Amino acid sequence: MLTRRATLATLAAAPLAFSQSRRKPNLVVILADDMGYGDIGTYGSPDVPTPHLDSLARQGTKFTDGYVSCAVCSPSRVALLTGRYQQRFGHEFNSGPPAREAQVNFGIPKEATILPQMLKPAGYRSAVFGKWHLGVRAGYHPFDRGFDEFVGFLPGGNDFITSQTPGGQIATVRGEGEAIPKQRQHSLMRGREPYSDDRYLTDLLAREAVDFIGRNRMQPFFLYLAFNAIHTPLQATTRYLDRFAGIANPKHRMLAAMTAALDDGIGAVLSKLKETSLERDTMVVFLSDNGCPVVTGAGTNHPLNGEKATYYEGGIRVPYIMRWPGRIPAGKLYRQPVVSRDIVPTFLAAAAVQAPSRIQFDGANLLPYLNGGAGAPHEALFWRGGQGRAVRKGKWKLVEFGDNYTKLFDLDADIGEKKDLSSANPAVVRDLKSAWTAWSNTMAKPAWPARYREVTVNGDKLNWEL
Repeated sequence: MLTRRATLATLAAAPLAFSQSRRKPNLVVILADDMGYGDIGTYGSPDVPTPHLDSLARQGTKFTDGYVSCAVCSPSRVALLTGRYQQRFGHEFNSGPPAREAQVNFGIPKEATILPQMLKPAGYRSAVFGKWHLGVRAGYHPFDRGFDEFVGFLPGGNDFITSQTPGGQIATVRGEGEAIPKQRQHSLMRGREPYSDDRYLTDLLAREAVDFIGRNRMQPFFLYLAFNAIHTPLQATTRYLDRFAGIANPKHRMLAAMTAALDDGIGAVLSKLKETSLERDTMVVFLSDNGCPVVTGAGTNHPLNGEKATYYEGGIRVPYIMRWPGRIPAGKLYRQPVVSRDIVPTFLAAAAVQAPSRIQFDGANLLPYLNGGAGAPHEALFWRGGQGRAVRKGKWKLVEFGDNYTKLFDLDADIGEKKDLSSANPAVVRDLKSAWTAWSNTMAKPAWPARYREVTVNGDKLNWEL
C-alpha cells in the first residue's frame, strides 16, 4: 500500500527525472534465480569474484536491506512486474511441475497489468529473455502481457547444457549419479515457436540481451533479463569451471562457475550500453528473486538465517543494486528497507509515465529517497505463504508459522536472527501481529493449493509452503 507521502514523492520526482534527458530512459531489470545474499563479491563472498556486479554497485546504489515479496520464484516475479503484493491476485504459491501448471488456474491473472503493458503507450519496446514462470496456458505467454520479444522458456526451470554443449559438466545435488541431458528439460522458445540451441544457456540469454540493445538503441526500451542462473540443476562449462580449480567442494565450485557466467553476461550487457552511448540514459536494477536453497550444499545466504521458501532473512533479503548515472548516487550504501515492488513505481517515475488510475501500488518510488529525501520508503513490509508469515517494521522482524510458532528479532542487533526476543517484548509482538492481520485481511485467498518442503532452521523443522 503506497502511502500518501510516497505518492506525492512519485509525482514530484517524475517531471524532474524526465526533464534531465531528451529521451525517456531505458529500463533494465537483471534478475538472478535463487542467488544467496553471500554468494557474490560485493555482498561478501570470499571466493566467488563478481567484478561486473561489483562495478555496478560502485557506480550505483547498493541496498543492504533489499527484499523480495516472496521466498519462492513465481510469486516473487508477479510482485516485481506489477509493483503490487502477489496475494492481491491469489498468486501466493508456486505451481509445481509444468503438467500441474496447465491443470491448476496458474499464472498471473489476465486482469493484472504488468510493467511492459504500462510502458507500451509511452513508446517503449519490451523484451524478456530467460525464465518466464508466470503461466504456460494460452493467453499467458509474454506476448499476451505486453512484451514484444521473448527468448527463453515458460516453466520454472531448465537445463543449462545438453550433451552437445562444448565443455558441459554437471554436479549432483543429492549424491546420485546424473548424466548430461541429451536435450533440455523444456524446449527453448523464440517468440511463440520452439527452437533448438545447445549453447550454454546463461551465455545464450546474455547474447540475446546484447543484441536487443543494439537493435533498439534509437528508441526507449524495457529489458527484463530473467536468468535462471544460479538455480539448480548445477551445470556449467569448463570455460567457467577452470577459474575455480581451487574450490574443493564440487557443488560450490559449480555454483561459483555458474555465478561467473552470470557475471560475465551482466558485464556484456553493461559494455553494450556503454558502447552504444546509452549508459547515462539507462537505469539498471539487479536483484535475485529469492534467497538460495542451502539444502543443495552449493550456496550461502551468510550472514543471514534461513533459506529459500522460508521467511527468515535468508529467504527474502537478497542482493539488490540500482544504477542510473547522474540520477542515482554512485557508491551509496542505502540501509532503509526496500522491496522488489518498488521497481515498477520507480521506473514509471523515471520515465514520466502515469500508471492506470485504477492501480494502487504496494511499492514506492525510490528516487527521492536515494537522492537525499528524508524518511523511509516503507512503514512496514509483510509476507504470507500459507502458514508461514512475517512482518518487518523498523528494526523489528516477526516470523510465525501456524498458531504456535512465533519468533521476534531485532535486526539492527541480530542480522542472523539468532536470538528470539518475543518473550521479552510482548507489546511489540502484539503490534506486529495486529499489523500483519490487518494487511492480510485485505489480500485475496490463494488461487491454487501449495506444495511443501520441510526446512530445518536453528533446529526447527517446519513444512514451508512453496
